[in-house]
Amino acid sequence: MLLENYFTSPTSLIETLIYVVAALGAILITYGVFLEPEKRQDLIIFTGAGCLFVYALYIHNLIFMIATAGLGLAALVEFIEIYFGLFKYGKNDLKKYKTMK
Repeated sequence: MLLENYFTSPTSLIETLIYVVAALGAILITYGVFLEPEKRQDLIIFTGAGCLFVYALYIHNLIFMIATAGLGLAALVEFIEIYFGLFKYGKNDLKKYKTMK
């Protein structure tokens, strides 16, 4: 069939868990884009990137590993900058972030 190679069922429990982790990672990254609080957004994106990195390791795709590792590292660095007060805000951004909780 035409799409037979794309829609195969997992053959083991580990493979099923890997696919669940990959789906969770995709959902978390998508959800993280729409979050307003910066700290939460960075943590959600970092977690989602970690999930997708596990999937990239499983499928042995170097480019996908590098992309997800870069995304996760960028989110982690931004979270640490915000957490320790090193993140530079614009004047308008600072007013907006002070009113958010």
